[in-house]
Amino acid sequence: MDTIARWREIAKAHDVAALAGLLAEDVVFRSPVVHTPQRGHAITLKYLTAAFHVLNNESFAYIGEWRAERSAVLEFNTTIDGVELDGVYIIAWGADGRTVEFKVMVRP
Repeated sequence: MDTIARWREIAKAHDVAALAGLLAEDVVFRSPVVHTPQRGHAITLKYLTAAFHVLNNESFAYIGEWRAERSAVLEFNTTIDGVELDGVYIIAWGADGRTVEFKVMVRP
C-alpha cells in the first residue's frame, strides 16, 4: 500500500471511515493545537477528522512532498478566515502501511 497516496485520497474525500483504517491502534498525533502528544487511534481520528473540516477547505493545496522509506513530509497551504497558512504533515507508517505517527506543523 502507498500510504501517502491513500492519505491524499482519504483527505480529499474527507472519508473518515477510510481514515480509521489507515491509522494504527497506537498512532501518535502531534500538533501545535495540543501541547502534548496524543496517543491512540480514537483521539488521533478525532483530531484528523477536525483537520479535514478546518484545514482541508476549498483553498487547500499540496505544494511539496518528500519521502523516506517509511515516512513522508507533505507541504501544504490553505486560507482560513482570510489568513493564509503554510504547513507540513509529517507522516510515518509501519510495515503494514498504517500510520504510526502524524505530526502537523503550521505557521501564518
